[in-house]
This record gives sequence, C-alpha cells and structure tokens, in this order.
Amino acid sequence: MSILDSIQRQIPPIHKEGYPFIGIFALVSLFLFWLWSPLGWIGTVLTVWCALFFRDPVRVTPVREGLVVSPADGRVSMITMALPPAELGLGDKPLPRVSIFMSVFNCHVNRAPIAGRIDRIAYRPGLFINAELDKASEDNERNSLVISSAQGRIGVIQIAGLVAKRIVCFVKEGQSIGAGERFGLIRFGSRLDVYLPLGTRALVSEGQTAIAGETVLADIVADDTGRSYRAS
Repeated sequence: MSILDSIQRQIPPIHKEGYPFIGIFALVSLFLFWLWSPLGWIGTVLTVWCALFFRDPVRVTPVREGLVVSPADGRVSMITMALPPAELGLGDKPLPRVSIFMSVFNCHVNRAPIAGRIDRIAYRPGLFINAELDKASEDNERNSLVISSAQGRIGVIQIAGLVAKRIVCFVKEGQSIGAGERFGLIRFGSRLDVYLPLGTRALVSEGQTAIAGETVLADIVADDTGRSYRAS
C-alpha cells in the first residue's frame, strides 16, 4: 500500500449535504487570499473545519433485537425521566430519556437508534437556545421521529442549538429503517434526545462519549446474548 493510499484511508467521506457549504467557504478563502494572505489562511482553516463537520464515516453497528444505539456523535449530557413531547404520541407519563450533545466539532450525521418502521415524523419550529439546557427539549426548534419495533417504540428528536440553522431529515413516515442507518443531520451544533420504553435502563452514563450507530445506549429486551455486526 502506498503512502497516498494510507492517507486517503484516513480521510472520512463527506456527506453530500456539505458540498455547497464547503464550496462557499473555499471561494471566500480565495477572495480573502486576494485581499490579504493571513485572512486567506484563516479562511482555509475554516474550510477544513467545514469539511470535517460534514464528514460521514463508516460505522459498524451492533445488530440484535432490542439494542438501542446512539443516534449521534457527542457527549451524553443527561439521563433522566422526562415527559415526551405531545407530538410523539408516546403517552402522558415520564419515560427514560438519554440526551446527546453535539458540539460543532462532532460528526453531525444522525443514525437510527433501532431497526423498525417510522410511524411518525413531526417538525416543530422554535428557539435556538443552548442545546445543553434541559428546557431546549421543549423550547428549541425540533424534528421528532417515532420508530416502532417488535420490542417497543422509540422516540428520537433532533433539537437545534445556538448556531443550528436547519434540521435535515432524509426519511419519510411509513418507511422501514435499519439500526445505524442515516436518517438526518443538523447544521451546525445541536442535540438529540432518545425516549426509551418505560422500565428500560440506560447502559451509558452522563459525560460518556457516544458514537453514532455504534455506542449501545440501552437494551430493551435486557438479554445480553450474542451480537452480530453490520457496517454501513
């Protein structure tokens, strides 16, 4: 294997949603070079950051009935009992909720936490307050999905943050989706909430770093039998 091949293997692919933004950053950088070269180098650094923001690496998802994997890269910011948003239709009792905060340096491609059928997609406009705050679950712009599996229904919510300008969803109601498959992204910095069936115990802790499509958040069936894996 050549040195060039080794370097290329270390560079993650870029999601197509990022190409227009990377192009804009690059053009601005060229203009800044024309104005004053130090500004151009600053623009170049920002262009590299933009490309990294939209990176879409291959993930290896543990595949077994009942496993709930992280829908996002980031830090597990909160594990609590919380009332799910009304638009999810998950009832009027508090459910276990795992919140994952994504900084502007995390990969922002979101992945399905469990395999099943997408029963509901509900978008709600809102504010752009700090996504780490608990009230962001209620006040911020969000896009909610309910995924039904044979083991139970999971709610996953894309929540906009301070600098997020658009929530992107790739899927439709009635569609089947596999665990770890891409279903959306958020530009630029945000949070995802996962609502688990009542009685489910989280298998992560607050402060832990989660990897989308790989980190197991919970086990609905609570039976740790052998697991298989799938790359996507």
